[in-house]
Amino acid sequence: MTKKFFFVACFLIFIDCKEESNTETPMTDLETETEMETEPESENEEVTLQWLSVMSKDDSKPVQRHEAAFVRVADKFYLLGGRAIRAVSIFDTQTESWSTGAEPPIELHHFQPLVIDSKIYIIGALTGGWPNETPTSHIYIYDSVTDTWSQGDEIPEERRRGSTGNVLHNGKVYVACGIKNGHIGDHKNWLDQYDPATGEWETLADAPRARDHFQAVLVNGKIVAPAGRNTGIIPDESFGGTIAEVDVHDIASNTWVTLPNDIPTQRAGNAATLFEGDVLVVGGESMTQEKAHAEVEALNLTTNEWKVLPSLIEGRHGTGLLEYQGALYIASGCGNRGGTPELFTMEKYGE
Repeated sequence: MTKKFFFVACFLIFIDCKEESNTETPMTDLETETEMETEPESENEEVTLQWLSVMSKDDSKPVQRHEAAFVRVADKFYLLGGRAIRAVSIFDTQTESWSTGAEPPIELHHFQPLVIDSKIYIIGALTGGWPNETPTSHIYIYDSVTDTWSQGDEIPEERRRGSTGNVLHNGKVYVACGIKNGHIGDHKNWLDQYDPATGEWETLADAPRARDHFQAVLVNGKIVAPAGRNTGIIPDESFGGTIAEVDVHDIASNTWVTLPNDIPTQRAGNAATLFEGDVLVVGGESMTQEKAHAEVEALNLTTNEWKVLPSLIEGRHGTGLLEYQGALYIASGCGNRGGTPELFTMEKYGE
């Protein structure tokens, strides 16, 4: 009797367990995939930088200008030059406001400025009205401490031209290419070395091609010459003759090479600088569109590959780029190809 009771009890327990097993909700394929694919979010996600508008705190604005320069000395930004005689505009990063400085002694435009200590050097500029502008005979210097202009060394007559690409390396200035006869012609593929300490000029190896309306960039002892044009080379196309090839000069060996990959968007009147290891070409003008270019393209000199970065908020040409606290800034310039409208806005590329 005891054995029979034990057998029945075991049988009932078995049946009850089987029914509980059959009533459990099976895990679906979707739930299985979700559990397998769910991973913690990466803490090192790449931040995509964008161009942002920069406004002054007191609603002050710079003098509108183009074919001018934009450069930094310490914690202040300077807009210099441009068509007609324009007073210097100064942006103080501490007060976040614009103020007006001194006027230059003559009209200065189409130049790439260089900062030496607290002074801004204007070398290889044009002066006068379109289209018969002439190269300046002297270097002009703006002292950011005293807010004064002075005339510097005379430029050898046989090497004078404007709209050059300029860089500073080991205390020496390198002046590349340019144009001698305003917006008409006489393009130059010249390269000169100028010593600010002695006033001496030295002729170096010619570039593979002439170009003007461009900015040169110094990268590890090399002068990179991207973009630009041969102004006036195509009749009835004032903004034609843009250049696709990128030429690079090695200062140590005084030799030039042409890189294998052309710039994706041909334009002139652009700004250029070195940023996070790449050569950036920003803005510009061309025959392909009435509006100034907003494109920003970056060249990696290790791979010789180009990549596209976020465009400017407002296309512009005839100004410059500066870096401050890890961000790029651009200001003023012209919003269409040619001379109007001149802009007073400023943008920043960074966080």
